[in-house]
Order: sequence, then C-alpha cells, then structure tokens
Amino acid sequence: MTVGDPRDVLALKRDGRRLAPEDLAAFVTGFARGEIPDYQAAAFLMAAYIRGLDTSETLALTRAMVESGRTVALAGVSRPTVDKHSTGGVADGVTLAFAPLAASLGLAVAKLSGRGLGHTGGTLDKLESIPGLRTDLSPEELVRQVERVGCAVAAQTHDIVPADGALYALRDATATVPSIPLIAASVMSKKLAVETELILLDVKAGSGAFMKTPEDARTLAETCTTLAADWGRSCRAAVTDMSQPLGQAIGNALDVAEAVSLLSGGSHGRLRDLSVLFAGEALSRLTGAGMGEGRSAAAASMDSGKGLEAFRHMVEAQGGDPRVVDDPWAVLPVAPVRRPIEADRAGHLAAVDAEALGRASTDLGAGRKKKGDPIDPAVGIVFRPKIGDRLEAGEEIGTIHARDEAAARECVPRVLSALTMSSTQVEPPPLVHGWFGG
Repeated sequence: MTVGDPRDVLALKRDGRRLAPEDLAAFVTGFARGEIPDYQAAAFLMAAYIRGLDTSETLALTRAMVESGRTVALAGVSRPTVDKHSTGGVADGVTLAFAPLAASLGLAVAKLSGRGLGHTGGTLDKLESIPGLRTDLSPEELVRQVERVGCAVAAQTHDIVPADGALYALRDATATVPSIPLIAASVMSKKLAVETELILLDVKAGSGAFMKTPEDARTLAETCTTLAADWGRSCRAAVTDMSQPLGQAIGNALDVAEAVSLLSGGSHGRLRDLSVLFAGEALSRLTGAGMGEGRSAAAASMDSGKGLEAFRHMVEAQGGDPRVVDDPWAVLPVAPVRRPIEADRAGHLAAVDAEALGRASTDLGAGRKKKGDPIDPAVGIVFRPKIGDRLEAGEEIGTIHARDEAAARECVPRVLSALTMSSTQVEPPPLVHGWFGG
C-alpha cells in the first residue's frame, strides 16, 4: 500500500476531515518504511493532536502500527497469559511486583516495558539498576522465559511495532504526547502485538500522571478497551489515583529495593494494595476464581514470599544478580549522599504535586529529560507520607539520595514546596476510580 501524495492526508486532517482507514494505514506504513519524511509525520501528529481522531481513525492507526512489524505468539505457553501496562506515574512500582506475583499464582506475564521520560519512571531503567540484568530479549527469548519462569519484562525490539517507536520519538519532540487517541494507539499497538489472553491497563489520573483528571483517564481507558474489543481481545482497565506518589521510592535502585521489601511481605500501603488488586484481577479473569478469592490468593502469595522467589527467578533468568532479593543494598548501586527531608510545618497533608517530585528526582539524575539521556540508577527521593497523614514540624518524612551535597541540599526545598498542608483533617483519595472493559 502506498500514499499517492502525503500532503493530501495532511490537508484532510488539517481541515478537520475524517481520514479513510486505507489512507491512514498507507501514511503510517510509508513513514515506518522511510518513504515519508519526519517533517511530514510531525505535521500529521500536530494535525491529529489539534483536530483529533475518531474511533475508526484510531483503530486504523493502531492496526497499521501493529502491522508495521512482527507479533509475538504465546499459544505454546502452558500457563494462562497476561500483559499489564501502566500509563506512567511517580513511584509506580506495580509492574515490578505484579509480574512475579502473577507468576507465583501460576500465570504467565509477557511484558514489553519502556524507559522513563520526563517526570515518570521507567520499568526497564529500574530493572537495569540490578547488576548484569538485561532487558534486550528477543521475542524467542521472551517466550522461552515466560514458559520456564512465568514472567519476563523486556524492551520493545526494533521489529515489534516499529512505527510506534518512530512516532513516539516525534510525539515527544512535537509536544503532542497528551493526545488521547495517540496515547491509546501507542499503548494498544504494543499490547496487541503480544498475543496474551488478557490485557490489564492501569490508567493513572492526577498530578503525577499524563491524564490530570479521572474524567480524561476514563476516556483513555474506554478508548483502549474499545480498541481491544475490536481485535477480539479481553481487556480490563482500571483508572487509579496518581494525585500523589503511589509508593515511597522515586528513583531506580530505590524502586527495586522497595519492590523487594513489598514482595517480602514487609511493606503495606497503596503500592501493595494496587499490586494485589491487579494480580487478583488477572487470576480471577483467567482461571474463573472469585474476585475476593483472587485477591486473597495474591495477598497470601506476597506474604509467604512466593512472589519474591518468582522475582529471584526472573532476575536470574535475565542475567541479573539474584542476591538482590536477599540483601538489595549489597547488590544495588548506592548514592554517596543521603540527606533527610524534615517537615517545615505541622498539619495534615492535603495535596502533593507528584509531578514536581518526579521532576526533582529527574534533576538529581534519576530520569531523563529527552530520549537517550543517561541516568544515575542510585539517586532519587524516598517520600513516605500520604495525603491525610498528620505531620509535625521537624518530623523526618523522607530522604534525598544524591550524587553530591549541593544537589541534595537544593532538592529539599523543592520537595517541601510540592506539599500543601491543612489545619483540619483530610480524607485520603480513593485508590481506584473505576474499572472498564470486559
């Protein structure tokens, strides 16, 4: 399929007209093959961002992106298969816990993850803070590991949805990332290219997410589940709270250490609750277990240490040092400077600018401002309180992990300025705003 003149596609969308599926598919295919230059693809993205894409156009875009590369068949895997994706947030370590937890329940998790960009962390960056661990698995290696270990978390390869990889880089460069149709097509093309029996989506809403309101997150969740339904795939999406950091660790090695603590049964709170919720949902949907039964089984597996052992097997299978599950800080890189964060006033924590905390961690070196930037796996922020907690002036509420004293000193006021305090008691926000899909 070829495009007669790409300018015709650009002009149609510029003027707010609907693109025929075959024209949209030809444009995307032409770009993936290098037949359409970046500047025309950038113009298309901006027109789509401003004018929008309807349901049929979003479906056509998604299908063209999937068909731009190969797919990963999992029919030979003996366990029920699931893929889980988060739209990104701050201190969101659910995937690190979910993958081994689901594996310990007899499921198989095949997960293509991404790297952090801007204020959100990346699962691949977190895992690669474990010495030796590799995420560049071929599709064949991914399938073999999923069958043998029960879970694998790997990077998207160049031959799986290549059009998405090329378009994503342009979306970031052209400030068109926050488009719901473009986000949905990007997310679902990767999910649909890996042929699991169930897709779980964690669509974040709040100050630390790309979708700032539950209403926008719901629209994204419904768009994604509609795309899955059109492909005949089972998909469930939860809109979850990102009005504050989900866990305590905002970094890379720090996130891994928190995941180990969580899988050891030694941590409680919203990160654990959401990890158990998704694992229980997967078990119920794939085995027919009752919803309460699925969540109870997930919680029991976490408390018994079975999830931690599955994490050990995954780390070892991907070349990482398995001792990380026994003594994380004997293996993980450690920042040379640690500076406590003390509350500068008393009161109830009423709000947190989670994006500001994510950006402060990025500026320490834990994240990247543009694609390809190096990261420092050791640095970051540990932030403990949650909305509704009572804080006292001078109380230690977290720790800055930095490369030098100056960076640590500069980070403390940035953390404190991201907090809003109240003299009266504050109700914590709900963890889940709702479920969508079937």
